[in-house]
Amino acid sequence: MSSETYRAVQAVRPGQLELTRKPLQEPGPGEVRICVEACGVCHSDAATVAGLFPITWPRVPGHEAVGRIDALGSSVHGWTVGQRVGVGFLGGACGYCDYCRGGDLVNCRNQGYTGVHVDGGYAEVMIAKAAGLVSIPESLSSADAAPLLCAGLTTFSALRNCPAKPGDLVAVLGIGGLGHLAVQYARHMGFEVAAIARGSDKEQLARKLGAHHFIDSAATSPAEALTALGGAAVILVTAAANKPLSDAFKGLRRGGTSVMLGVGPDPIELHSADLVMSSRSVEGALTGNPATGDKALRFSALTGVSAMIETVPLEAAADAYSRMMAGKARFRIVLVMR
Repeated sequence: MSSETYRAVQAVRPGQLELTRKPLQEPGPGEVRICVEACGVCHSDAATVAGLFPITWPRVPGHEAVGRIDALGSSVHGWTVGQRVGVGFLGGACGYCDYCRGGDLVNCRNQGYTGVHVDGGYAEVMIAKAAGLVSIPESLSSADAAPLLCAGLTTFSALRNCPAKPGDLVAVLGIGGLGHLAVQYARHMGFEVAAIARGSDKEQLARKLGAHHFIDSAATSPAEALTALGGAAVILVTAAANKPLSDAFKGLRRGGTSVMLGVGPDPIELHSADLVMSSRSVEGALTGNPATGDKALRFSALTGVSAMIETVPLEAAADAYSRMMAGKARFRIVLVMR
């Protein structure tokens, strides 16, 4: 970097984002410095901007950042200056806690969240742990790759690890920022895909994305519609509301699983008999580890899975965040730095 400062948009108190300049810093041991080219605006950024998590102010949000490595800290191996990389929600596992020792890097006890515990990608420059980096295929632009580091990785990992097999019926509940990617991944993974959304106006998009079936939850019971199709092996819940799961849950076949990705404020309401008598289950999925991130972006490049994005300049971050939180993004907004 030739300048001693860089532009960033930081949260200074709950609900307030401001454009500022921050001093350039050198990466520490095990860290890299990245010249950010693009960063997605994600609903999970509310953890920082709205102060939903304990935050040390000011804090730069953003956990869908793509850029090129500008400097390497000591003890960094396997990455080179100039290499294009991505940084997702998980900031890098510690490598020594009981979860890491068992190979579960996602649930590391000492892992900071990007843009929450450390400054994120709403900036021209950021520092990141090398342990959390994801490789970006050259065939993907930085703006196209950015949403795949969270929305893409989360849906890809959940489907990749779910108990369904190719040919099984998989339902995607909610066709939004997560759901429009989930439908594409599910189709390319070989599942029979049912898209569930409220309103018949969503059908054309759902089928364009690859859904074999469309279920309008405003016009019919999702559970009955799924049962008529033979029952879903998996329902992937991407909506940030819990009632849709309750409405669709009995559409799981015996032994089926509902995987929660969307986080809503209300409790999940299910009858115990619907769980016990048909051996159904509910589980949550946070995201994937860096190796799965590599696979998610590679899979996307190979199959043509892509997010529907709108790009805006960094200085428009506050407006972009507000529109995203108001549900006006279709479906992902990406900040571009230059």
